[in-house]
Amino acid sequence: QVQLVESGGGLVQAGGSLRLSCAASGRSLSGRAMGWFRQAPGKEREFVASISWSGTWTYYADSVKGRFTISRDDAKNTVYLQMNSLKPEDTAVYYCAIDKTPSGSAPRLAGAYDYWGQGTQVTVSS
Repeated sequence: QVQLVESGGGLVQAGGSLRLSCAASGRSLSGRAMGWFRQAPGKEREFVASISWSGTWTYYADSVKGRFTISRDDAKNTVYLQMNSLKPEDTAVYYCAIDKTPSGSAPRLAGAYDYWGQGTQVTVSS
């Protein structure tokens, strides 16, 4: 049974930082691209960032480019999302997910991912 557990969310003031972690169990993340998505109340789930299986390529939504950084540590079976210069519009539940396809190139569509975590709440106050 594959499980992804996100952590690191919380309440932060605008301009602050948070580091989200996504720890996997039941499967090695090695060889799989990983993604972060978020969903705000009343809105659809949207792509935030993704990282290829090798860590060579990363992609970001325009809204977070230059502020967020995705990284991975396969030895710890964990993916991270460093979020700096947070804005109130970053408030959402953040989810991590595993690419369906081995050795994928960090897809940006939610349909490309099969296993998802339960999410962690990030709230940015103004």
